[in-house]
Amino acid sequence: MSAPVTILTGAGSGIGHALALMLAAEGHTLHLVGRTAIKLERTQSEILAAHPGAQVRVHCIDICDSDLATGVVDSAIANDGGVDCLVNCAGIAPLAPIDKTDESLLEHAFLTNAFAPAFLIARCWPHFAERRAGCIVNISSMASLDPFPGFFAYAASKAALDSFTRSCHTEGTRRGIRAFCINPGAVETPLLRSNFPERVLPHARTLEPEAVARVALDCIAGRRESDRGKAIPLPSP
Repeated sequence: MSAPVTILTGAGSGIGHALALMLAAEGHTLHLVGRTAIKLERTQSEILAAHPGAQVRVHCIDICDSDLATGVVDSAIANDGGVDCLVNCAGIAPLAPIDKTDESLLEHAFLTNAFAPAFLIARCWPHFAERRAGCIVNISSMASLDPFPGFFAYAASKAALDSFTRSCHTEGTRRGIRAFCINPGAVETPLLRSNFPERVLPHARTLEPEAVARVALDCIAGRRESDRGKAIPLPSP
């Protein structure tokens, strides 16, 4: 049986980094996607040190560019014979009150958190449908359900990702496509700390990236089938 092929965005740090290590341990062929080469290469090096011979490809691109995003899917199909799983983990979290939210901030939030995942989903979709198999895991946020003040754009863009998951479930079930959405609270990542120092949000009140990654892994492995199409809340402590 051939190794499953997974495209994972945001693989250079945080949840994406943790999930990449877990998927490699499960024997997945990985396409690691992100904007910072040194971070992706670190993830790749850690995987290869732990699992010599693992198949790990790095794509240092901005997935807000639809041509570059869809090119990753095409590359995986051409080089590895197909795609089994897509995990949309990349995201940004601009913190700004409503009256300080301008067009540029809105565009950046929705391009990164909603449009980019949609580009990848749409490109994978016909491939999944033809194979009658495929798994999509979207990493959203508790903010889409209960927005923290200042997350006007962020929460709405993640709510769009929740909606994409529901649509994938509705349209994908009869095609053998599984879709999940994980909505964590505060996760101990560089992204979180760019907004909230520890004096404001202590480490004890945050989730570890591995906790979210384990839920994603369970979705992929078929251990959360009752959660298909749903927002899976993971509140922080």
